[in-house]
Amino acid sequence: MRLRSLVFASSLALLVATPGLAQAQAAPAITAQAIRADIGFLADDLLEGRDAGTRGYDIAARYVAARFETLGLQQAVAGSWYQPVTLAIARLDKAATPSLTIGNRRFTDNVAIGAFGRELKQSLSGQAVFVGYGLKSVRGKIDDYAGLDLRGKFAVALSGSPIGMPSEIGAHLASEKSLAAQQAGAIGLITIPSESFLGRTPWEKLRDRMQDPTVSWLDKDGQPYVRAPDIRGTAYANGAAAEALLAGSGKSLAMVRAEAAKRGVRPRGFALRPTIRIDRISTVETAPSRNVLAVLPGSDPALAHEYVLLMAHLDHLGIKQGARGPDKIYNGAMDNASGVATMLAVAKAFAESGQAPRRSILFAAVTAEEDGLLGSQYLAKNPVLPAGGRLVGVVNLDMPILTYDFQDLVAFGAEHSTLGPIVEKAARAEGISLSPDPLPEEGLFTRSDHYRFVQEGVPAVFLMTGFAGPGRQAFEHFLKTDYHQPSDQMSLPFHWQAAAKFAKVNYAIAREIADEPDAPRWYKGDFFGDAFAPDVPKAVKP
Repeated sequence: MRLRSLVFASSLALLVATPGLAQAQAAPAITAQAIRADIGFLADDLLEGRDAGTRGYDIAARYVAARFETLGLQQAVAGSWYQPVTLAIARLDKAATPSLTIGNRRFTDNVAIGAFGRELKQSLSGQAVFVGYGLKSVRGKIDDYAGLDLRGKFAVALSGSPIGMPSEIGAHLASEKSLAAQQAGAIGLITIPSESFLGRTPWEKLRDRMQDPTVSWLDKDGQPYVRAPDIRGTAYANGAAAEALLAGSGKSLAMVRAEAAKRGVRPRGFALRPTIRIDRISTVETAPSRNVLAVLPGSDPALAHEYVLLMAHLDHLGIKQGARGPDKIYNGAMDNASGVATMLAVAKAFAESGQAPRRSILFAAVTAEEDGLLGSQYLAKNPVLPAGGRLVGVVNLDMPILTYDFQDLVAFGAEHSTLGPIVEKAARAEGISLSPDPLPEEGLFTRSDHYRFVQEGVPAVFLMTGFAGPGRQAFEHFLKTDYHQPSDQMSLPFHWQAAAKFAKVNYAIAREIADEPDAPRWYKGDFFGDAFAPDVPKAVKP
């Protein structure tokens, strides 16, 4: 899971037409002992943290494939349980410090520049234009590029989105900035961090993060995949470097940030005077990885060509020598061995239910989520469904916090499509209530693997264990103490009966989606449905 990058616990689960019958079928197949055994293997030190592209990850993938085969599922890829994903790992050349030259001043300390695998030795220069937040949305009638000439120039944008913009929409538009800049004709994007951004992520931490390898997957041309290939130069500029960008414009950094701090305000753009240049040298190596895929065919001839995807990311952070303390292995028991174990429990419940779902179900344990939702992106861009097959809904299982007996769930994405009533029905049948988003500022709907399929127009949902009773305290304790730490391991105080309950409610949700007469549909007027599936039929929101 990725946090602020915060990515979260989610899932799917199914309910046949008679709730009591569905629960009776699922109960023998879903046990706390089986979930504990799966998490225990996947989070063992022998797997060395399951970092994508390593032997530890490959062992985990082989384990999941063996479990799929044991359950009698079918291979989604001809002759294999795996969809190969070749990762491209770009690193900055340690002998050459990257720099951003603004006018006649060369900056290395007030800038943060990462590696770029598509141009190993780069010196990219051009004029620059300040573009406010750099957002564009036809549906939202937002265009920060209106009236500005960006052709062959760098866009300079504030980080994030305006204060007061709905969090999910703001997070989505912020993630699309490179595409907006590319559409305007820009060659690069320089980001000035806002005060609110620096409040969450100190500048020193951001600079350190940019020194990490940049990971992507190789496209059909053998190039590292990027969503906006024409945006060739990216960097962050802070302090003196940001002031130098604005020099001569009549606006200071303090003035721009003060304007951005006002609720609902989007600073207007203007041309900048200095010419800027990015210089950096990168190296690239490749590493083989894989998504693990299996299919449970549907039983209804009229619906079997429609697929429901139940997914969880299999990777974690591997071994980090810089970890505090003697333990250097990031086992990822909660993040996300728990999600994979839940998916396997749901698959077993389906296989042993005695009643095949009407629609087909695709199970996927995906790679490289921690590197930027890469395995899910590869699967979304390179679908494995047979001719005539159509993906109609996605349920993502990512980092459920299973240290307490949860009494409520938070359903992210449920309000955007007809998946919402299905989630509510399944949870209610299990005696679990639904609660509103307790972290609206995070925009969590856009920050996990399911979102790669939303970007392809497919309705999706994921759940997180709720904050009722001890929930908030347990959740906040995990994030503060164990999230992305070596302590995320089997010694955590797992509540194994809660883990089984979480799998059961996910089974209920998945069953209901697979057996519903109508496939999930976006609601009319929904932002994400209009943005990514503008031409498909929509449902009226109740």
